[in-house]
Amino acid sequence: MHTVEKIGGTSMSRFGDVMKNVIVGNRKGDQLYNRIFVVSAYGGITNMLLEDKKTGEPGIYGLFAQDDKRYLEALEATRVKMLEFNRSFANIGLDLAQADEFVNERMDGIKVCLQDLMRLRTFGHFSHSDYLPATREFLSAVGEAHSAFNSVLTLLANGINAVFVDLTGWKETDELNFEARVKQGFSGIDFAKCIPIATGYAKCKEGIMKRFDRGYSEITFSKIAVGTDAAEGIIHKEFHLCTGDPKLIGVDNVKIIGNTNFDIADQLSDMDMEAIHSKASKEMEMKQIPIRIKNCFDPEHPGTLISHDYVSPTPRVEMICGRKDLIAIEVHDPEMVGEPGYDYKLLKSLADNGINYIAKNTNANTITHLVPGKSKNLDKCIADLKHRFPAATIATQEVGIVSVIGSNMKIPGVLAKAAKSLADAGINVLALDQSMRQVNIQFIVERQDFGASQIALHRTLVENQ
Repeated sequence: MHTVEKIGGTSMSRFGDVMKNVIVGNRKGDQLYNRIFVVSAYGGITNMLLEDKKTGEPGIYGLFAQDDKRYLEALEATRVKMLEFNRSFANIGLDLAQADEFVNERMDGIKVCLQDLMRLRTFGHFSHSDYLPATREFLSAVGEAHSAFNSVLTLLANGINAVFVDLTGWKETDELNFEARVKQGFSGIDFAKCIPIATGYAKCKEGIMKRFDRGYSEITFSKIAVGTDAAEGIIHKEFHLCTGDPKLIGVDNVKIIGNTNFDIADQLSDMDMEAIHSKASKEMEMKQIPIRIKNCFDPEHPGTLISHDYVSPTPRVEMICGRKDLIAIEVHDPEMVGEPGYDYKLLKSLADNGINYIAKNTNANTITHLVPGKSKNLDKCIADLKHRFPAATIATQEVGIVSVIGSNMKIPGVLAKAAKSLADAGINVLALDQSMRQVNIQFIVERQDFGASQIALHRTLVENQ
């Protein structure tokens, strides 16, 4: 049986450490094999190819989509950065001539393709919708192809049999679905005799970027695990999955979570915690393939196992986390009381504008949805709500959610303890949610109280538990 293991971009940027700690470790000979690795682009490369994930600053794609001719300057800057990464791995065996040739061949091809598209659209018969989705796809692909190709060259130079599994469909005209692309990529490979290094991007007729955008590498990881009947999926990160944010709460105050379940992984995903993309985990959960979260730089630690049926044997809080990038959209309307379908019409405005809500509060005449502040059509959605509900008062507020999470939190008084810890810290709770399943409690607080709320809750519910 084999494992499928994913390595993120920040870790890939330190591939020497990854090779030493994760790929090799204490293994020798045949122990090195029966593992498939799925790799992300080196840190920052996808931002340069598309746009900065945090700030939105346009990269090659962003400039090209805006008809900004500076996309060519951005392309050359990205090429330079990719070649710089090549040089950073020369001391661990990377063949620079082959690595540079690969980068230049791909970037030259992309450059010609973008210039041809620019010429075509001057004729006026092509709209952005005709070519921008495909442009975003092939720009995304080159980052993972670069890191995967380099990884194979480096491993081969160090006496490890590795195989490049290029799922990006470079210069391929076939129209395969996701499952067929994975099947084709791994056809004929004997996992017991080599380490396949697969690209985190996979070309498929569904359009992986169209469906999942920047979370696509974990989707590929999941599809490979399911498609090859893996015994376990392993995600290597730069940190352990802990009871809280060690940077905020303190390394000595947090604990590594040893076990949890897919339900809790979904709660973490809702809080924008990158344990595992929620859509990536679904197929693995249904096939009962467990996922392990490990720290790249602490290889001997078993990490956190996410399994299908784990429930903590003793009631406890497993994690304090949250997100502060939320906007509360409050709709207050006296005509709401007793009117069937009011909530449905409100949700239709969110759905029509492609906005997903993270939490929701209701009473007789008020419904509040908490949505990500980075939602693209937020202003349009609010305008739509005002048009659709002219008698309503619609207000927005920047807030944060702090979530208390656990696979078994049936603890009498836990809500009272949590609320008291916030009150003792001088924090006003704007709203709260707790479902009957008792796997999480969400406190909505002023954004300025986001950090202090986590510290207070962690101290009471985890450190002093």
